[in-house]
Amino acid sequence: MPQRTHTVVDSPVGPLTLVATDGVLSGLYMTGQRHRPADETFGSPAGPGATPFGEAVRFLDAYFAGERPHYGLPLHMAGTPFQQRVWAALRDIPYGETLSYGELAGVLGRPTASRAVGMANGRNPIGIIVPCHRVIGAGGGLTGYGGGLDRKRHLLALEGALPGPDPVPAADSDASGPAPAHAVLF
Repeated sequence: MPQRTHTVVDSPVGPLTLVATDGVLSGLYMTGQRHRPADETFGSPAGPGATPFGEAVRFLDAYFAGERPHYGLPLHMAGTPFQQRVWAALRDIPYGETLSYGELAGVLGRPTASRAVGMANGRNPIGIIVPCHRVIGAGGGLTGYGGGLDRKRHLLALEGALPGPDPVPAADSDASGPAPAHAVLF
């Protein structure tokens, strides 16, 4: 049976729960995220410096500082073969750029599969690091983000991929309260 551990870190988009399966990052979930597994499935708590959380926290620190982290983090992403293909393609979308669901479907050689791409995108278990927020609607609109459109807007603005003024940080709309005592503050 796989061993799971987790930690919670604070971020500009609210608390993030990092989950590891057998010592490999397998989840990054936002408070209130659609398709977030039940907390009981996250395993025992571990410190934010524990393997592999230290690497993930360094990645997130760099990302939220406006840097373009190029860490090759090992990831354990359980999903269907199609989901795996979509998630691999997400990692190829450059920082600061976006693709529409249809464009991503075309990249995968399935130009009529934009809905299926959207479904797989929504089931991405490692948001931010596997940048599903970089996928937008055909007309350039912000659509379908499991963490909420305020967070998607915040992440894209951070990357310079969203025109206009900086949005109100999504953490302001998060009613979850203060970060747990073992959180790492960015």
